[in-house]
Amino acid sequence: MFEPLFLTDMLLAFSVMIAAAILGWRPGRWVLYGAAALVAARLIVSMLLFLGGPQLAGTRLLLQLPLAVLPLTVAFVWPVAAARRVAAVGVALSALWLFIPYAQEETLLTLALSLAAMGATWALTARRGPWATLGFVAAPAAVLFLAYQANVAVPMGSHGHHAETAAVSTSVTALAGPRDRAPDVRTTLTAAHGKVTLGSGRQIDALTFNGRSPGPQIRVRKGQLLEVTLRNTDVEEGVTLHWHGVDVPNAEDGVPGVTQEAVRPGGTHVYRFVPDRAGTFWYHTHRDSSLTIERGLFGSLIVEDEQVPKAVEKIIFTHLWPGTDDPIAAFDTADRPARQVIAAGEPVLLRLINSSEEPHRLHLGGTPYTVAAIDGNTIPGATPMTPGTDLLLAAGGRFDVAFTMPAGAVTVSIDVNEIPNTAALAFSPDGSAAPAKLGTGPLFDPLRYGTAGPVEKVTHDRTYEVRLDDGFGFAQGSFTYVSSSINGRLYPAVPTLVVAEGERVKVRIVNRSLIDHPMHLHGHGVRVLSRNGTAAAGTWRTDSLNVAPGEIFEIDFTADNPGIWMDHCHNFKHAADGMVMHLAYAGITSPFEEAHIPE
Repeated sequence: MFEPLFLTDMLLAFSVMIAAAILGWRPGRWVLYGAAALVAARLIVSMLLFLGGPQLAGTRLLLQLPLAVLPLTVAFVWPVAAARRVAAVGVALSALWLFIPYAQEETLLTLALSLAAMGATWALTARRGPWATLGFVAAPAAVLFLAYQANVAVPMGSHGHHAETAAVSTSVTALAGPRDRAPDVRTTLTAAHGKVTLGSGRQIDALTFNGRSPGPQIRVRKGQLLEVTLRNTDVEEGVTLHWHGVDVPNAEDGVPGVTQEAVRPGGTHVYRFVPDRAGTFWYHTHRDSSLTIERGLFGSLIVEDEQVPKAVEKIIFTHLWPGTDDPIAAFDTADRPARQVIAAGEPVLLRLINSSEEPHRLHLGGTPYTVAAIDGNTIPGATPMTPGTDLLLAAGGRFDVAFTMPAGAVTVSIDVNEIPNTAALAFSPDGSAAPAKLGTGPLFDPLRYGTAGPVEKVTHDRTYEVRLDDGFGFAQGSFTYVSSSINGRLYPAVPTLVVAEGERVKVRIVNRSLIDHPMHLHGHGVRVLSRNGTAAAGTWRTDSLNVAPGEIFEIDFTADNPGIWMDHCHNFKHAADGMVMHLAYAGITSPFEEAHIPE
């Protein structure tokens, strides 16, 4: 609902700026009427957004539209050229601020600069005529200059935060996994260039772990010590290993420039940690993720619990491989319909993992199924879904889907943002059934699924708001238009969320952009409290939360894993543009100062 409103307001704002330019040059009555009509249309759209939550309307009602309405009113009451030119400046600025997100603490400054521009126009219009309106560019120029200064003033590797002081500081390197005993499971992952052949026969110029992609499956039981040695043969970008969804000690998190340096060709790095809960997880590099994960540097990590009944298990990555024109959608490497055998009556567990940067809508037909877990978190009170119910799998997210194999076929197909694809899997008792043609069905809603369990009275020690916007800004020092700002800033200038160990933290995430943002906090699972004001009916715990345009989520977590943790959009391109911030514990420091955005 809200995405069309955002787009409509954007188109109206463009039209408003054109009308303002005409009004400033030729301040006629009918041009004034036209500008006023466009501003009135923006006011209606803003009121509709306000109904979805005051945060969605943002500064439209508090700053943008008042800047237009007040001088327009004066121009109608006092119909002289000077008043109309002042109105033109106010109208232009009211629209321009939609495209230039600014930090919340700069709201009063932005208002003061806007009023100064209108005042200067009034003072100069008698002598300079229409040229006096050009002074309005000083206001956005000043705000953009402040954003540029904020972006370049924070060195890469300092994580854009000013940590609270503590009596004793601790380096992230000291927050490591056990080093005093032999591992229960030991494996080596070697990153190298290679070729991956898809089901269609197409070859991908890939990056591989141990010569394959997806990389080798790693299995470990909850409570066992896992040791993984990473070797880099020839990946020039460098490689790390991030254990997506596993709350590892901070030094094992695999974020270059924050918890370690990237492993260069010929280098090695050893990770050690003890998973504390069973579930479906995955590993991937965190260096140049927008390119290197797409090309194949990822694999599955399954943490087992001996108490879980055994089932026929299928681990399935939904992935977009790089293509000549469009990305190539596939289940693992199956970009064409594939058939597999599962005997009738067998319990089945599909572990679905989205290793791409976009949410994937999965069609699942042929049998009722239960969503047993989300992001490795078992769902209390999970009940069977109607056959044909779709799943929206967030970028980086995982669903564990359970069902009993019927006598007929079960089909899983993928719908990826209108990208043409034929990827589908058909499971049948003899393996001969072709995938059924599945249309779009009702969408599974985690907010209303399962049972909530005992009522938990929680007092939050800190509350933060995270606003996601489109607009012009400085990403790594370059001026660009991005869908990636957090609270009016881009990495490294995004303020850090600072916490102390043991605190309970609530975060409100507001998506005011035109694009989905899958937000991923390292080192901590989060609980979803509400979406757009509706409280969660069940127990929804996650680590990869897809926030669609116009959605407002409230989440909370316990600060129980000290370190400096990334909190970022798992659309890798958005992260590369600057949609990255950090969660930092008081007194924790990092010695790594790598001049590279940690994405």
